[in-house]
Amino acid sequence: MSEPKAPTPAPGDTYKGWLFKWTNYIKGYQRRWFVLSNGLLSYYRTQAEMGHTCRGTINLATANIAVEDSCNFVISNGGTQTYHLKASSEVERQRWITALELAKAKAFRMQAESDDSGDESTPPAAGQGGGARNSEVQSTLRTLGSKVEDLSTCNDLIAKHGSALQRSLSELEGVRLGGETSEKIRQVTERATLFRITSNAMINACRDFLALAQAHSKRWQKALQAEREQRVRLEETLEQLAKQHNHLERAFRGATVLPPSQSNPAIDSKGSVPGKGDASDEDEENEFFDACEDVQEFITVPADPKYHRSGSNVSGISSEMGMDDGTTSLDEQSMASNPESPQSQEVVPVRKRRTRIPDKPNYSLNLWSIMKNCIGKELSKIPMPVNFNEPLSMLQRLSEDLEYYELLDRGAKCQSSLEQMCYVAAFTVSSYSTTVHRTGKPFNPLLGETFELDRLQESGYRSLCEQVSHHPPAAAHHAISERGWTLRQEIALASKFRGKYLSIMPLGSIHCIFEKSNNHYTWKKVTTTVHNIIVGKLWIDQSGEIDIVNHRTGDRCHLKFAPYSYFSRDVARKVTGVVTDKDGKAHYVLSGTWDEKMECSRVMQSSRGGENGADGRQKTVYQTLKAKELWRKTPLPEGAENMYYFSTLALTLNEPEEGVAPTDSRKRPDQRLMEQGRWEEANAEKQRLEEKQRTARREREREANRSANPEEAEEVEIATEPSETTDKTDTDETSSDLSLSTETLHGSHPPSYSMEGPYGAPVKSGHQDSYKAMWFDRCVDPMTGEPTHIYRGGYWETKEQGNWDSCPDIF
Repeated sequence: MSEPKAPTPAPGDTYKGWLFKWTNYIKGYQRRWFVLSNGLLSYYRTQAEMGHTCRGTINLATANIAVEDSCNFVISNGGTQTYHLKASSEVERQRWITALELAKAKAFRMQAESDDSGDESTPPAAGQGGGARNSEVQSTLRTLGSKVEDLSTCNDLIAKHGSALQRSLSELEGVRLGGETSEKIRQVTERATLFRITSNAMINACRDFLALAQAHSKRWQKALQAEREQRVRLEETLEQLAKQHNHLERAFRGATVLPPSQSNPAIDSKGSVPGKGDASDEDEENEFFDACEDVQEFITVPADPKYHRSGSNVSGISSEMGMDDGTTSLDEQSMASNPESPQSQEVVPVRKRRTRIPDKPNYSLNLWSIMKNCIGKELSKIPMPVNFNEPLSMLQRLSEDLEYYELLDRGAKCQSSLEQMCYVAAFTVSSYSTTVHRTGKPFNPLLGETFELDRLQESGYRSLCEQVSHHPPAAAHHAISERGWTLRQEIALASKFRGKYLSIMPLGSIHCIFEKSNNHYTWKKVTTTVHNIIVGKLWIDQSGEIDIVNHRTGDRCHLKFAPYSYFSRDVARKVTGVVTDKDGKAHYVLSGTWDEKMECSRVMQSSRGGENGADGRQKTVYQTLKAKELWRKTPLPEGAENMYYFSTLALTLNEPEEGVAPTDSRKRPDQRLMEQGRWEEANAEKQRLEEKQRTARREREREANRSANPEEAEEVEIATEPSETTDKTDTDETSSDLSLSTETLHGSHPPSYSMEGPYGAPVKSGHQDSYKAMWFDRCVDPMTGEPTHIYRGGYWETKEQGNWDSCPDIF
């Protein structure tokens, strides 16, 4: 069955869409956003770039358009510019060719008319958009003028030929013919007379129209121009007001904070004021992944109008996320629980956090330049400089999961567990939004290293991370909020290196507990893939599936992260999901992207019988209400591309702070030197810390052997003392964030596989370490049955006392 033909673009219409543009033999075809408008074909890396960065423009008036094959075509303007383009299908290519040919014809005609009538131009409108609209108006007026000229020409022709016809008929009347012929001539003469009278009437009407149009055209042009200029001014004023509103709101958040128990979610939640997405959504080479197209497992359609309650005065989430049991919505809860306006509440000053760090130095060093000098060595023995790091540790990156903590704040206020599940799912997806440009490798934490994130005053929560294991490397995280939720996790990472890309699989469960409802949610993270490890520019993708389980109610949310596919027409970085109750009935459908936003739609009815999926099974069709936005990514700060693409939160994580533990990541000297741009000193300091960590590990092993066999301590000590050459492999990279945590998985001490070197490679390690974490206890999780580390308390009390004597000296 053939694909239905798309409507042909009208001449002059703006035509937009994705095309693949040839760049070079290394990168091949790259996906770009093309815009055809006013005879110009421009392209951008993403739609978000349209407002500020055009990558190239070609004028179609002088361009040549050639078709190469079913999907490829070439646009060239004579040698200086040539675009080799490829459409996703033959039908799509034909749509573009039709639009380009029409635009070329119009551009050529407008250029010719502009050369002939240069005195008809009017002052340009303000702004680029105003200039484009003014050009369109002038083109329309020129077209009307040409038609009036055609009417005038027709007027002259009709008068000329009418007079000639009248003379011919008069001459025929003078010819002596038979009676019947004379009668015929008389009839023709009468009809010609009627035609002349009608033509004269039409000519007079056209003459009057022409005179009227000529008399008023200038006035109409001026009036139209004034209206367009006024519209442009109104748009600029509106944009200015929006910027001022956003600036005042951020200034309010930065200068004051409401008491946590009385704050208004409508003001203290970033999600309630959606902002724009990241202006630089994609880099040069982050568009390719030769994966199979992932077909969506369900279809959503608008629900029947009978499901929409008429006359309802409940807005926002109450219409899209209302509960079956008739409970109040989140907006109604917030209004009922906080009747006083925020202006009437007492405000307290908060600490001013930094908004910039030193710009990243421009070092021309790549991974291959290191690896080519290590041919013949094991991948795990290749030393990794800080050049591939970012000035944050893995513990700080783990704390960045709380970037959008407001989602959990809102979830804590939900009375429905199904609605709460939607917010937990959005929080799960939001934790990946900071990774889209973050190709730098975090510093691997030293054993015993900690990181505290105290945002109790500003945001109502506290967070603590500790590196609890070195072989295999694992980090424990515990966060608690005054607004009724607790988040804890222990994360270790496994990796698979495939030459061109590296897959990183997080191991361990994440727990979120809400105090009011006692709902306990658990889930695991998806696979992160780092592409172009050896050649090209690194880019990140997230793929896999997440099952979020509410252990109290049995509710589930199944999220699917679609891998980027070269062949897919779908949105990149897409995430879809369905929230079901314990009986498997769907209540909400989630959709969005992990780098921009998430929305949810309430399911009113579901049925089988949609299109067949990739496995031949029928898709489920969900009839839903209008989608409600749950989360939107906050734009990166200005100049983020020079600051490792750090978010506003990430910029503050390594800011020096008084009163933290001596083991805190902020006090790590090699990381601090790197942030300051002193990378050579940072590499030397990194080697010193690694050697200090090796010495401490050897001492623990000797102590463990002495305790196990006191009478044979000396013999064991000599037998187990590693040589300098062997021990050098046990660098700080051994505690890499790309490690397989067999101890975390099985709770025992079998030979483990730790990852070190460039983004990790397996090296077997069979020794046992008797190290015990400072602030976390190792136990079996009562909910999942997995061995894990759970916070035992005492850190914040120790901080208040200012007594850190029990902390080890690891730096």
